[in-house]
Amino acid sequence: WAADHFQQLWCRQGTPAFVRLADEDPATLAAGWQQAGAPTDVERLICLGVTASRADLQPLEALREAVFGGGDCDEEAQQLLATRNVIVYRQRSEGFWGQSVSEVGLALTLDALRRIPQLHRQIIDSQDPWDYSPPEGHGRPRARGQQYCDDDRFTSGTLAGKRVRVVGAGNIGSRYASFAHALGADVAVWDPFAAEPAFHRAGARREQHLESLVAEAEIFAPMLPLTDSTRGLVAARYIDALPTGCLVVTVTRAAICDTQALRRRVLADELALAADVFDVEPLPLDDPLVGRHNVVHTPHIAGRTADANRSWAEALAGQFLPKAAGLGTLSSAASPTQEEPD
Repeated sequence: WAADHFQQLWCRQGTPAFVRLADEDPATLAAGWQQAGAPTDVERLICLGVTASRADLQPLEALREAVFGGGDCDEEAQQLLATRNVIVYRQRSEGFWGQSVSEVGLALTLDALRRIPQLHRQIIDSQDPWDYSPPEGHGRPRARGQQYCDDDRFTSGTLAGKRVRVVGAGNIGSRYASFAHALGADVAVWDPFAAEPAFHRAGARREQHLESLVAEAEIFAPMLPLTDSTRGLVAARYIDALPTGCLVVTVTRAAICDTQALRRRVLADELALAADVFDVEPLPLDDPLVGRHNVVHTPHIAGRTADANRSWAEALAGQFLPKAAGLGTLSSAASPTQEEPD
């Protein structure tokens, strides 16, 4: 999708040369350049999933702007680019998949609140979930009744009115917070580095202390990227401070939390979990989290959508200098198996 979208964007300015390498072709810029007819007037270049060496770049003396994604551009090649004053564009943030990841976070939250995956699976094998009769035929508070699906051991029901507590006001956390706010939740966010507008736009109250954030959470969503400074940031003491019954939503990276503490509390039925990311991936089939009544899980699918890949391309294409139609040759080389962002 990324390579195709680049081509569509550039077609508005001219007719780019587009080369998609076959599986049997060498995954090199030279191979794509030869298939494009070995043009020497290339001014702008996008290489996705291919290696670009100094020798590959040597003939491209007119090159002024370039992107190298998903492939290797070695030190000698980078030196040549610098010598020729070629501008090499890179992603300025990971906002390109913020919408995709945050929407999955919302979906997992709603799934867990209403036990949708569990009930979906149960009615494939049995009609018992359709039996709304209360135990022994006598209605009781908090007991099963007509269409009632809550598990009152955990945060259940509507998102409206719930205390949603988010760690991180970046591309993902701020979007998730805004979704929860739009559906009527009471939202607070902890992020000591985010500017005030990030909280305002998300409809969230700024919480100054992580200890206070976790203490009253009904839904807890740590949504940070994994870096050296965020690894294990949500330590065991914060996991242990979450109220019993709290729903934990993880869609960025599991390792920002103390995963052993999280597992311990989930397996003890003290917390519910809605997760797209795990400490071990793929999650073993015999892992005790798999299929558990208080766990909703997906196989790390939150970020990668065709829409996110198009956004990835747009974020890079938008950095190229504006040019009029009727350009010199534009070249894009892509390996069919490696043309998308990680």
